Amino acid sequence: MSPFAPLAQCALMAALVATLFYFPIGLALALGFRLLAFPFAAFLSFGGALNLLVGLAVWWLLFFAGALVYAACLFPWGDKVLGWPKKR
Repeated sequence: MSPFAPLAQCALMAALVATLFYFPIGLALALGFRLLAFPFAAFLSFGGALNLLVGLAVWWLLFFAGALVYAACLFPWGDKVLGWPKKR
């Protein structure tokens, strides 16, 4: 097994968590901004500093950074992961 395998597993877990939370939180924010009559596109594009596509990518990267901290610190990477014993 490669010495970089745990890093790849951590990055993959963070990407999955970030993607799974990205869309529901975005929908909730869009609804909240709609109720407050604030343009959601302005929020996504950081007040117009970025175009919309780049703003979406930056928001996903921010979610990914948070999920990476979560995956590295809170996921049980030790002897057992989801009940499976560690291979020796």
